[in-house]
Amino acid sequence: MLGNGVVGILSESVNKWERRAPLTPSHCARLLHSGRDKSGVARIVVQPSTKRIHHDVLYEDVGCQISEDLSECGLVLGIKQPKLEMILPDRAYAFFSHTHKAQRENMPLLDKILAERVSLYDYELIVGDNGRRLLAFGKFAGRAGMIDFLHGLGQRYLSLGYSTPFLSLGASYMYSSLAAAKAAVISVGEEISTLGLPSGICPLVFIFTGSGNVSLGAQEIFKLLPHTFVEPSRLPELFGKAKDQHGGASKRIFQVYGCVVTSEDMVEHKDPTKGFDKADYYTHPEHYNPVFHKKIAPYASVIVNCMYWEQRFPRLLSTQQIQDLVRKGCPLVGISDITCDIGGSLEYDPLSDSYHDDLEGNGLVCQAVDTLPTEFAKEVSLSGHLFDQFLINEALDIIEAAGGSFHLVKCQVGQSTEALSFSELEVGADDSAVLDQIIDSLTSLANASENNRDQISGINRISLRIGKVQETATQKGPGTKGTSSVLIIGAGRVCRPAAELLASFGSPSHQMQKTCMETDFEWQNDIRVLVASLYLKDAEEVIEGIPNAEAVQLDVSDHKSLCKCISQVEIVISLLPASCHVMVANACIEFKKHLVTASYIDDSMSKLDEKAKGAGITILGEMGLDPGIDHMMAMKMINHAHVRKGKIKSFTSYCGGLPSPAAANNPLAYKFSWSPAGAIRAGRNPAIYLFNGKTVQVDGDSLYDSAEKFRIADLPAFALECLPNRNSLVANPLMVRTGFGEIMGTLGRIGFFSAETHPVLKQGSGPTFRMFLCEILKMDSQKMGEAPLGEKEITERILSLGHCKERETASKAAKTIIFLGLHEQTEIPASCESPFSVTCLLMEEKLAYSSTEEDMVLLHHEVEVEFPDGQPSENHRATLLEFGKMKNGKMISAMALTVGIPAGIAAMLLLVNKIKTRGVLRPIEPEVYVPALDMLQAYGIKLVEKSG
Repeated sequence: MLGNGVVGILSESVNKWERRAPLTPSHCARLLHSGRDKSGVARIVVQPSTKRIHHDVLYEDVGCQISEDLSECGLVLGIKQPKLEMILPDRAYAFFSHTHKAQRENMPLLDKILAERVSLYDYELIVGDNGRRLLAFGKFAGRAGMIDFLHGLGQRYLSLGYSTPFLSLGASYMYSSLAAAKAAVISVGEEISTLGLPSGICPLVFIFTGSGNVSLGAQEIFKLLPHTFVEPSRLPELFGKAKDQHGGASKRIFQVYGCVVTSEDMVEHKDPTKGFDKADYYTHPEHYNPVFHKKIAPYASVIVNCMYWEQRFPRLLSTQQIQDLVRKGCPLVGISDITCDIGGSLEYDPLSDSYHDDLEGNGLVCQAVDTLPTEFAKEVSLSGHLFDQFLINEALDIIEAAGGSFHLVKCQVGQSTEALSFSELEVGADDSAVLDQIIDSLTSLANASENNRDQISGINRISLRIGKVQETATQKGPGTKGTSSVLIIGAGRVCRPAAELLASFGSPSHQMQKTCMETDFEWQNDIRVLVASLYLKDAEEVIEGIPNAEAVQLDVSDHKSLCKCISQVEIVISLLPASCHVMVANACIEFKKHLVTASYIDDSMSKLDEKAKGAGITILGEMGLDPGIDHMMAMKMINHAHVRKGKIKSFTSYCGGLPSPAAANNPLAYKFSWSPAGAIRAGRNPAIYLFNGKTVQVDGDSLYDSAEKFRIADLPAFALECLPNRNSLVANPLMVRTGFGEIMGTLGRIGFFSAETHPVLKQGSGPTFRMFLCEILKMDSQKMGEAPLGEKEITERILSLGHCKERETASKAAKTIIFLGLHEQTEIPASCESPFSVTCLLMEEKLAYSSTEEDMVLLHHEVEVEFPDGQPSENHRATLLEFGKMKNGKMISAMALTVGIPAGIAAMLLLVNKIKTRGVLRPIEPEVYVPALDMLQAYGIKLVEKSG
């Protein structure tokens, strides 16, 4: 039977939760349609299953045979160990057998395999050249295990008398995807950061054992909560400080703590004169005594066990040690044993202890589930990118699997079962052999679709336009690569992501390059990036460590110097303030160079349209986050609805930058990733939007106190023009933080944002912040003397002056004033002459991100679409959630990424002539937003789309 070309897929029988499949329908399509001479596969027989994540009919659609009988199969594939009677003699099997550890419960399976002369390919033992496993689900186990335990933790705490945000979290299998589960955890984290946790369960410390994939997956979920990681040696200090600072029963704590421990923290050498030696420990574990129960466990609220363990090593915890810890008042409330090794590193002894399934009574909540990866069954498949369960998904999977590139030129979806669906793809590959393989596979798939699918869902056709094959670098030969140049003007926070992206674009394997390339276009150049700034030092800091990058000093008001820089490049990106763009644009027109900006296109830029066309250049604006990604995503959704004859009933959009839950650790729950002065001024600009068919205008002074408590920015007119039925539009609310608008509105009414010179600040005697605060609150500082000026006094004064009607809001404003340090006796710098400058000075200091804190960008669109002929309305949603990333020891903010990367992408598209329209443009045409959004996805900035 071996080598007969017939492959079988098992129906999983190990437990009811195992829904995964070793091959997806698209995998099967690739194997079958490539032909046996290339794939070695002639037939695929699939055992029927009603619980498999991919339905039987999907396998039938691509040419598989559905049958219980696998007797003709030479190779049988599964996920987990099958029943013994499913093992047929003289065949090859591949699945996770769990036999290599020689665990007693798996030995009958190994005996059966040996008896039947079976060749077993155990996924767990397949390794690469570096000795590392190629197939592993550890991260999925860690993710699912952590979510499941948090779900149980909420229920357990409720049984102990504590209501916590964890109570709203479901188990992993309850979510449609990993992304949906993460969004739920983030929601829990936001509740912790705003409402806190009861002091009676704090400090809430999660101990993670091990640093492998399982631990990383569990920590990935944990990090979605507001958190701080501490070293194992500092656990006693953390425990003592937290108890001292938060001893009052009414106090609440606004974060959780994590600690990662490895074998060094779990054992110590029996010889007190010798320290821990990892190599010695793995060779001679008998030389070491366990100390986890003494040094780590007494400070643990939760133990998340993720480590690999063998019987020759000391146990992490014994049953007796666990019982002793509980008797001594250890805060341990539960154990999440994601390893679930029977008789493993955590000892469970059912002969002497009782267990029950509910969460009531005394004891610990324990999770020990050995099917955790099954809870995200669909996440590990490679199916579909665009339209779930449609032919186009399988086509794109074929291209990706072969290492090719594609560009979706046209896509027209039929409006009924009788109508045609048409997709036109441009397909490219690194060499002709790969391209031929892709074309053969797609041709087979298209032919199969016409034969097999017409009666089910109408005709789905793929039309292929084959362009010139891209040569590999080795085929080009030496000396054929050239250099193109891009000038980035402005060395602020946004600059580095754009510079890094462009400098790496010349790499033949660069995924962004593959995504944006025309198949009939060869890109052979490296990109040289020039970063220009008024201060050379700023530019040098930006390019540090970036190859093909150069720093230059440039004063844009010096026309001669500006022209010299622009004349040396093909593309210019201006990251300067919007007021400087016209100056740069005129120079670009003079030297016929394309220009990209991330700013709104105002009237002064629009007036350059004819000049730009005359020079044959493109001035592409609004290529950032907001404006930028928000406009592109909106136009994609709106145009998609129009193609399907739909009308837009409403369009709602939210976009802005916030601290991550862990960094939202101040009364405003907000931090500034750019100038507080600029942010506050922008926040007090007037706004206009449509709501229920009416135009709503909000003046700047009352904006923070609007009913929605949002800061609202004006949406450009083009979006209004896209709405044929304009009865609901809310444009870009920036901050959705409980109390933010109320606090800022109160501070504004008190007078902290006044730009007028204040008399007390004109005095030459050096007033203190406390003196200034007393003046602005109309309090007699001389009468008060040295009496403390605290939250209570400030709250009462705000209420008595009528700046606020609600005590809770006044208290929040008072907390903010205290946090900023406006009550302190420190002298105010002489440069501050207005309340606004004083407030901005303190906000810049106190509301700044630390070097390790993450910010967060959230973009969310909702489009409600009406269809003719009585068809039901649809609600389409698109969400982007991006966090700051640590790279080479430096934190790159999410705001910098989501503004800088689109600007860099725009430059790429202009370099490869993907954007052919000339003049002043916004990214509202498919020519721009289709490839730009594809490239954002390739970079890793994910826009999750849903319909319902």
